[in-house]
Amino acid sequence: MNRKNIGVTIVLLMTCCMGTFAQGAKSVRINEVLVTNQTNYQDDYGVQSAWIELFNTSFGSVDLRSCYLTNDKNNPTKYPIPRRDVLTRIAPRQHALFWADGMPNRGTFHLNFTLDPNKENWIGLYDANGRTLIDSVTVPAGIPADHSYAREEDGSPKWVIKGGDSQNYVTPSTNNQTIDKNTKIDGFRKNDRHGVGMSIIAMGVVFIALLLLFVAFWIIGSVSKKMSKRNMMRASGITDHDEAKEKLRKDSGEVFAAIAMALHEYQEDAHDIEDTILTINKVKRNYSPWSSKIYTLRHLPH
Repeated sequence: MNRKNIGVTIVLLMTCCMGTFAQGAKSVRINEVLVTNQTNYQDDYGVQSAWIELFNTSFGSVDLRSCYLTNDKNNPTKYPIPRRDVLTRIAPRQHALFWADGMPNRGTFHLNFTLDPNKENWIGLYDANGRTLIDSVTVPAGIPADHSYAREEDGSPKWVIKGGDSQNYVTPSTNNQTIDKNTKIDGFRKNDRHGVGMSIIAMGVVFIALLLLFVAFWIIGSVSKKMSKRNMMRASGITDHDEAKEKLRKDSGEVFAAIAMALHEYQEDAHDIEDTILTINKVKRNYSPWSSKIYTLRHLPH
């Protein structure tokens, strides 16, 4: 019976883990594809081949192990992404590049199929079960060399052809739309050249923060006083607030300060300074008979 329960627990844990993995893998998208590579990006062998870029749209890491990449709708498990490779784990909002060179013996990121530049290329990404299609794209035929078919922005539904222009260049393993400047900062620099607005905003933030702190401490103090008064009324058996004002003693801050100072002086063993009293502390020294003169020789021996 115990073995049966243990087996059921292991199966449930494995099912939950597979479900979590499947949910994470569904956030991966085919982001950019380059079919004809003449002068573009090179692989780790120095060879220019077609490549497929995947993008993790989620804000959590996703592992592509056991997923499938294919260019054949009738064979969804054409290239199984190997397991136990730490590089198949894609960080949040990052990319992974696979080479469609037909040479899987060169490594994890080298596929066992190629892309044909003379016809449409369908590319699909399947889940670990080989039946659930995560994402797919049909790359049109006739795309010029060193031009890619990519999403306009990472993970966006709109596809465009990139390349041949300094403003619209191919971006393997990086963002499809590179922002070279910050429009907000440029506008702030244009409208506030001397930094007066920045100074006002900075000081305003500081003073507002101090005001909020003051209000917060004031509210906390008021609540603490009310709770203290309520506890004193409950301990004294008083229910009327007017009666509590008359009977309950109100100690001022000076009284508490005097009590605190007295406790401090008592704990620190401090003495008051009087004008007519001389206080002498007794000096205590360790007595040793070896230095005493009573044990020395008084008469010289004959």
